[in-house]
Amino acid sequence: MTPGARVAATIELLDDIVSHSERPADLVANAYFRTRRFIGGGDRRAVSERVWGVLRRYGQLTWWLDRTRHPHRAARAIVAADLILNEGLGIADVAAMFDGGRYRPAPLDDGEVSALRQMEGHSLPHPQQPDWVRLNVQEWVAPHLREAYGDAWGREIAALDTPPPVDLRVNRLKATVEQARAALAREGIETEPMRYAPNGLRLTRRLSVVSGEAFQNGLVEIQDEGSQLVATLVDGQPGMQVADYCAGAGGKTLAIAAGMNNKGRVVAMDVYESRLDRSAQRLRRAGAHNVERRTIDADSRKWLKRQAGAFDRVLVDAPCTGTGTWRRNPDGRWTLRPEDLAELVPKQAMILDAAARLVKPGGGLVYATCSVLPGENERQIEAFLARHPEYEIVPVGDVWRDAVGSEAPTDIANGPYMRLSPLKNGTDGFFAATLVRKQPPPAAAPQPVTEAEVPPTADVEASPSPETEA
Repeated sequence: MTPGARVAATIELLDDIVSHSERPADLVANAYFRTRRFIGGGDRRAVSERVWGVLRRYGQLTWWLDRTRHPHRAARAIVAADLILNEGLGIADVAAMFDGGRYRPAPLDDGEVSALRQMEGHSLPHPQQPDWVRLNVQEWVAPHLREAYGDAWGREIAALDTPPPVDLRVNRLKATVEQARAALAREGIETEPMRYAPNGLRLTRRLSVVSGEAFQNGLVEIQDEGSQLVATLVDGQPGMQVADYCAGAGGKTLAIAAGMNNKGRVVAMDVYESRLDRSAQRLRRAGAHNVERRTIDADSRKWLKRQAGAFDRVLVDAPCTGTGTWRRNPDGRWTLRPEDLAELVPKQAMILDAAARLVKPGGGLVYATCSVLPGENERQIEAFLARHPEYEIVPVGDVWRDAVGSEAPTDIANGPYMRLSPLKNGTDGFFAATLVRKQPPPAAAPQPVTEAEVPPTADVEASPSPETEA
């Protein structure tokens, strides 16, 4: 593709993503390229990287459109501004791409040229940009991010701008870490051990692994290191009964099943049957045989009641705003609404209450989100403990010691919870809390009755009680 054709494809894809904001951008992109098989692999990567970059810079780019009174807000205006402000092109270079030629964008009109001239020679940052514009987030969410990170919030959010690495979890049902690493190396894929996850490998450069034998044979799964650590905290042991209450497509379910060496029982639950269906192929590829799938719906209520107090571990990977995944899903910065947060918090509480009933006394409950917002994390757990005095927090460091066999790194467990971020840990933003259901106090042993305590009528035959008659 010519440079102009790549720009035209960028505009088309960005326009599709904006006009289908109810769908994740990666699904929109997949559909776009599926109907355009003529776009080769190199061009596809170039277009995708440019679109994802524009989504990361969207706040600053629209600020410049406002500043220069650009006459349009369409995708072509955003992309043209990015070419000048981010890629450093001059107006003549941009006009050469927007010349109306075959597969190239229509020519710039006078209003567009006037606005772009005002941007020429500038870069994206500007002294007059508010913090929330400079950090490419919506104004309403900025106070929540400040609450989460304090004075470091700017550096933390800037780290969410960086493209994520490709992380893999080695499936210990089929290979050791060393065997999987060697298999990938034979495919030309170089990896390095992860900083925290004991079964993790990180690619030294971004490559596709899904068509290779190591992936197809189930030796590895694509999974962010933070997600792997959440599954590690579940500490599922062979022979246990474990429930993954919001299993989705099964990434953490697979990790838990592998840790249990296919012994015991893992129940993957979700309200969407389609998500659980997608996990079936992954389970087969991984060789995980101790997993059953259950849709949570009206028909499952009786089953859920029978499972009360039946599980040694229950994981609640709750639906959330996804603010911790913005480096993977930059469109989430702009589609998130205040009402989404307002709806999610009570939904998380309801899910947590329901899942807590499944935990047996002495069993563990793990609550996790891929959000960094305190309302979905720390405050959610504080409210849960106020409602459920039968539960108590177990510091993540204690759970880590039992699950991994070593002391937890201080940048993971420097308090009761696990908080991960791209800046500190090189992972997505994750939160996890580990709780235990207290054992009920032992019943008091009956005391012998002395003669002095025998009531005067004790020698009279008692009448049958209502319970006996029934």
